[in-house]
Amino acid sequence: MQRAARAGVRIEQITVAWMTVEAALSIGAGIVAHSLLLVAFGLDSGIELVTASILLWRLSVQARGASLERVEVAERRSAWVVVVALIGLIVYIIGSVGIGLVTQARPDTSFIGLTVAAVAVIGMPILARRKRQLAAQLDSAALRGDAACSMTCAAMAATLFVGLALNALFGWWWAESVAALAFLVWLIPETREALEGARTGKAACACGDDDCHG
Repeated sequence: MQRAARAGVRIEQITVAWMTVEAALSIGAGIVAHSLLLVAFGLDSGIELVTASILLWRLSVQARGASLERVEVAERRSAWVVVVALIGLIVYIIGSVGIGLVTQARPDTSFIGLTVAAVAVIGMPILARRKRQLAAQLDSAALRGDAACSMTCAAMAATLFVGLALNALFGWWWAESVAALAFLVWLIPETREALEGARTGKAACACGDDDCHG
């Protein structure tokens, strides 16, 4: 169990490092390009930075061989932080899309944003897969929820990439806002599963993927 916890610590250290870079680049590039969704993606990265930091603390507690009671306390706290972050993501995406469509915001082309999105599309699913495996081994609802955050990042990066590319190639200013709506079809069920996991203290497997079971 401690071996899995130490592996979890390493994966969360990687996540914290990448989310720090991703948030800074995305928010900065979004401000420069006047891209509401790019800024939203950066804020999403900031949320995942918070959840990854909480998970890093939770897994460090277990990796040090702390008592089961202390680990359970850490688990409950971190699980609820993940849930709140996911709910906040839903609210922000809906709000940002609505504002973008109403104001007809026309973002500039951002090659930095396209690069960051492309890297996230490739890297985040790899991190999420590993987190789900470790969540099953540790019976950690918080780590399972953080895996959902990583897939959230990948899904939003994909919609961001498509939106930025369509805007750059064809001048379709509305493309990134419309593409983000499809993302909610995945995010809302995952948030519901994370909430149930936090309530029960069990790692839920919502994706129907055998990898969730180790």
